[in-house]
Amino acid sequence: MIIKGEKIFSEDGVFQSGSIEIKDDKISKVVWGNISQDDAEKESIDAKGMYVIPGLVDIHFHGCRGVDFCDGTFQAMDVITQYEMENGVTSIVPATMTLSREALAKIFEAAGKYEQTQGSTIRGINMEGPFISAAKKGAQNGAYIHKPDMEFFRQMQELSGGMIKQVAVAPEEDQDYAFIQEAAKETVVSVAHTTADYSTAKMAFEKGANHVTHMFNGMSSFHHRDPAVIGAAFDSENTFVEMICDGVHIHPAMVRVAFSLFGPERICMISDSMMATGMEDGDYTLGGQDVKVVGKLATLKDGTIAGSASNLYDCLKVAVLQMDIPLEDAVRACTLTPAQSLGIDKDCGSIKEGKCADFVVLDEKLDIRMVVKSGRVVVSK
Repeated sequence: MIIKGEKIFSEDGVFQSGSIEIKDDKISKVVWGNISQDDAEKESIDAKGMYVIPGLVDIHFHGCRGVDFCDGTFQAMDVITQYEMENGVTSIVPATMTLSREALAKIFEAAGKYEQTQGSTIRGINMEGPFISAAKKGAQNGAYIHKPDMEFFRQMQELSGGMIKQVAVAPEEDQDYAFIQEAAKETVVSVAHTTADYSTAKMAFEKGANHVTHMFNGMSSFHHRDPAVIGAAFDSENTFVEMICDGVHIHPAMVRVAFSLFGPERICMISDSMMATGMEDGDYTLGGQDVKVVGKLATLKDGTIAGSASNLYDCLKVAVLQMDIPLEDAVRACTLTPAQSLGIDKDCGSIKEGKCADFVVLDEKLDIRMVVKSGRVVVSK
């Protein structure tokens, strides 16, 4: 099958005319510019006038459609993968919460045993907590916060079958940065839920951390006399930063500032979505705590923002249409950059020969018209 279009998103971060040939579930050939006569005669999808972008990559979210990854059931994982695929997010790295060691063990073990047959591809797990700061716990459950512990981490990693692609840590809780140095040999270490000042965060990055969990949220403010984690990340060249661009977590002006500082090559847009995503307003839970959802806003009883009620595709639209982020930058931040940040870009994140044939076709209003997953059209509108 061939996908032909005038606005296909290339790895160079621009839209170009060309064609994509699919064989089985992979991209077998990409031709930029004019389409050959041989290709023109093959079975094709004509995306003329539309945008063809890689399947989105969400490396940090918790749930959707009434279920949570921390339910730890195959049924929940089936619901999550199906919903995400339907909304153009074809590669996912769901996140755990700060829970008891016993609860986390069951979740990681279930994930390790899950045999996926449908939906978006689970490309790993984001271990968000319990190695965080109580002062910046946000919607995490403070009762289960734990000092950074390699034995704890390795038990979860073994139970999951090596699926943990990222682990969150508050560096001020890590004595002599011992956990960061050791964990960085095995996975991506992300600075998260932290009171760290500039020097503490900078040292964490020098010791092996190279990621920031939902930047601006769950950390000290970006202050002109103490730029804290954000300033340290900016000064640490190979560090990626996550942002929740749902229109609730970060003011549009700060999103524009962040793109100016870090560029789409270092920003990973995430949804941080919870189980209310794709559902009606009402009462839900996150990490065992009650959450009230009204519109896009999800809060605990004390008013703390508790994840988001938006999927990554919705965040992309908000970033472009409401925050004035260029479409090319938003697409890059939702695809190749997050894939690169966790080292999963060999299979996903861009339109390149050998990668999985995952695409989203958008109209001029950025509404989804088609989703192609593993070479098959799974959504067509």
